[in-house]
Amino acid sequence: MKRKNKKFQKRNNNSLNKLSLFQKNDGKFTKKCPLSSKNAPIIDYKNINLLKKYMSDNGKIISSKITSVSFNKQRKLTKEIKKAKVLGLI
Repeated sequence: MKRKNKKFQKRNNNSLNKLSLFQKNDGKFTKKCPLSSKNAPIIDYKNINLLKKYMSDNGKIISSKITSVSFNKQRKLTKEIKKAKVLGLI
């Protein structure tokens, strides 16, 4: 009888063995855009309470990756925030 060489044995292919920092997670949870729902508030430069939710304490606009706002709504938000800044509302 020959002994099996332990160096060259196959390991079990569990899903845990395949995990890596650089692999994309298949079960990624994505949020819906809060400004695209039915009862969503209207994005306007006069709606200061809404605009302040999407700004940091320093006055910078928070990115859509953090707030999960869609691309088109994020663009509209930035325009309205800048307009409110110029008018001195914020």
